[in-house]
Amino acid sequence: MKKYGIIALLCVLLCLQGYAQQGRQVIPFNDGWDFRKGPLLAEKDQTDTAWTQVTIPHTWNNRDMQEGKNFYAGEACYRKTFNVAAQLKGKRLFLRFDGVGSVAGLYVNNRFIGEHKGSYAAFCFEITHVVKYGEMNTVVVKANNKAREDVLPVNNFLFGIFGGIYRPVNLLITNDINITTTDYASPGIYITQKNVSAQKATVAVMAKLENKQSQATNVQVQTEIKDANGKRVAFTVKTVTLSPQGINIIRQELPVNRPHLWNGIKDPYLYSLTTSVMTGGKLADAVTQPLGLRSFEVVAGKGCLLNGQPYVMHGVTRHQEWQDCGNALSNAQHKTDLDLIREIGATTIRFAHYQQSEYLYSQCDSMGFVIWAEIPFVNNFSGKESENARQQLTELIRQNFNHPSIYVWGMHNEVYAKTPDEYVAVVTRQLNDLAKTEDPDRYTVAVSGYGEMNRPANLATDIQGMNRYFGWYEGSIGDIEEWVSGLEKNYPGYKLMLTEYGADGNINQHTDTLSTDFDPVSGQFFPETYQTATHVKQWSVIEKHPYITASYLWNMFEFAVPMWNRGGVNARNLKGLITYDRKQKKDAFYWYKANWNPAPMIYIAERRNNVCLPERVHAEVFSNLEKVTLTLNNGTPVAGHAGANNKDFIFDGLLLKKGVNTLTASGVHNGKVYTDTITWTH
Repeated sequence: MKKYGIIALLCVLLCLQGYAQQGRQVIPFNDGWDFRKGPLLAEKDQTDTAWTQVTIPHTWNNRDMQEGKNFYAGEACYRKTFNVAAQLKGKRLFLRFDGVGSVAGLYVNNRFIGEHKGSYAAFCFEITHVVKYGEMNTVVVKANNKAREDVLPVNNFLFGIFGGIYRPVNLLITNDINITTTDYASPGIYITQKNVSAQKATVAVMAKLENKQSQATNVQVQTEIKDANGKRVAFTVKTVTLSPQGINIIRQELPVNRPHLWNGIKDPYLYSLTTSVMTGGKLADAVTQPLGLRSFEVVAGKGCLLNGQPYVMHGVTRHQEWQDCGNALSNAQHKTDLDLIREIGATTIRFAHYQQSEYLYSQCDSMGFVIWAEIPFVNNFSGKESENARQQLTELIRQNFNHPSIYVWGMHNEVYAKTPDEYVAVVTRQLNDLAKTEDPDRYTVAVSGYGEMNRPANLATDIQGMNRYFGWYEGSIGDIEEWVSGLEKNYPGYKLMLTEYGADGNINQHTDTLSTDFDPVSGQFFPETYQTATHVKQWSVIEKHPYITASYLWNMFEFAVPMWNRGGVNARNLKGLITYDRKQKKDAFYWYKANWNPAPMIYIAERRNNVCLPERVHAEVFSNLEKVTLTLNNGTPVAGHAGANNKDFIFDGLLLKKGVNTLTASGVHNGKVYTDTITWTH
């Protein structure tokens, strides 16, 4: 433990060298932690040998939650000792946790500092007055991931509530005049933009300042906007007197002439905005945030507009977990997920069903994804979670207010009321009112698992999302056409999004027919073949109906569901287009890549269904190329016919020889030939 204290001391001393110029310090606080599963021992004289050294991010469910129902849910503890330099006396110190699952209690030097309920939002506590300066200090975090009726989500049914300090921790050091860090762990500045066009935009900034000096103090509040090259494009300064009581709200406004607009995947241009507080000509504090100037509009029956132009919403959903890692992911793993989402050609992401990593949202800003952020009011309700729902929604909005990539706040997913007067409907209206008070300029959405527009709990928001699993949990694959056509006819002025659709697919299971003789709730046969057919048919319908203003397939990646045992893999939702370990892309991944990603590609489906095939077969090829042909065993190339759309090519009546057969698909783009080759055994 001593070496970690020395390291922490060196870090603090090093950062002090430039402190006067920088105003605030943000010091990673992730190394040197000890962990024990279970509560702390009550006996003071008893040696506790159950501690092991860990590095944050960390979860104790990285393995057991993907193995079944018998995962550990309960209390565990983290402990760290650190030195606080004597030179820091007079500064303010805060500990900021990006995410702890699920209820966290913070103790410093055996004193209780505070509790946070909810696994997915950041929280920040001041420790200025409890640490010992020039000495070693001990911080303990008690974490508990047992499902509770008063904390969202209230159960583990659709996804597991991982335990642990699974996102980074930082020690924040500020002066006694600072931009607040404890306003629901927000950045402390809130950026809004009005009248955005190619000619001009107006940027307004609200800053929340604290003065912990003993008297009112005059300061200068400066706000500066720089372009991507670091050149100043706007600047304003205001002299104000900060009261030592409460929070000081400072508002400023800056015009940006001929702005370079943030234009999604095509051109995700970012400015930076910095609000600084100066005292006596010296920097007291500063916060920098991304600024993407854009307008976004959802037009009922037609689609979405980004900066007044049509923006195609090719969407996926994403859970924050990897096999053998759980949700304790590195930034590199988050970036890998986003790179895979970009490869498929998606333009929008629904981050379900909870607030996700700050790093992830920032990357979406710079990569150009238009994203949906929501709280974990999902699947079921207890009647005791409304206060926590409001807390988590406030955290979601304030912590992520400045991200240009976010266009909508999600209130709930698949929780219901029979009448508009019942609990869920009332809570949804309260949440919507909260969202519109916190952020009047973004949309709100509520999601139903039914196909009825007038569900009581879902019309309180700007947009209605519907999850429809035709051919899986209901009806047949093709029923999606009748469903959307009916809504178009009966509710032409309503904003609708298809927020989940798809089917499970086990890459080790295949079929030569599309029989629906399986049980999606408890069956053990979930062939990849059927998953592919579901996506091929349903996307070909979705793309023809702009009434579906955005669609989000479920799910980009497989994930753990500890309460399930289905499809031949225990504790797994197999609807992902990429396996849980991120190593294999399923056929449906390439179907969407052919439709969404303009980069030239060609792919033969059913390559894993490659042995014991019948003599006469058909092949299916996904491609965005021209002149697509197929050869069998180096024979004459043959042209197929269109399947579900012009990216789907069907080759019928192929006659296999005994033994190994080679299939090669070819296509042309700008005079260049692209090929894909697989083998099938008869």
